[in-house]
Amino acid sequence: MPRYGRVVVKLSGEALAGQAGSGADPASLSRVADEVLSVRELGVQVAVVVGGGNFFRGRMADGWGISRAEADNIGMLGTIMNCLMLRGALTARTEIDVRVMTAVPMQSVAEPFIRLRAVRHLEHGSIVLLAGGIGQPYVTTDYPAVQRALELEADALLVAKRGVDGVYDSDPKANPDAVRYDRLNYDEALAAGVRVMDTSAFVLANEQSLTMHVFDVAADKAMRAICEGADLGTRISPKA
Repeated sequence: MPRYGRVVVKLSGEALAGQAGSGADPASLSRVADEVLSVRELGVQVAVVVGGGNFFRGRMADGWGISRAEADNIGMLGTIMNCLMLRGALTARTEIDVRVMTAVPMQSVAEPFIRLRAVRHLEHGSIVLLAGGIGQPYVTTDYPAVQRALELEADALLVAKRGVDGVYDSDPKANPDAVRYDRLNYDEALAAGVRVMDTSAFVLANEQSLTMHVFDVAADKAMRAICEGADLGTRISPKA
């Protein structure tokens, strides 16, 4: 039996972009779809929060000469594009029902996010892809990932990072001697200034006692292994 019955996976937009870092890469999209299906095949209920950074980020606003709010709205549309592509990749591989739900009303291509409806989809075995963040600017998809995990009463949040296999005591790209944490509690992570997610997301996860696993999205079958009981990457949990 898997240790988790329901999980939310947090995917950055870059996870779908491959080496290019922007746009969408078919091979990366296919691999992510296979990873999500490997979890669902365990009998685990799966929802996925997808970012849009491979298309546009709010912090790009100044370079484009537009307001931050406008830039964030563009980024939210990018999350919807990513979810639609991921749904296409999933439905090409399985007959399992795949639903796209979005915080930004877009009835012709996706359902509006309604918490109880999303829970019902999960209970009926559907994979639920969550787009549009929380539908408001000035918020990255880190906070909505924690919020959705809590709203859907998930047992854990799986945070798939691109190019990083966990949480380190310093930047492993700049410091070859950086040490990876196997386990942390949120107080330790906040005190250490961990940058793996927004501080607001960490605070909310800590307040609501949400377990989080941070791992490399490129690691083969890592999502499945975590759900089966392996502590790959870094496990972040509330203080005992």
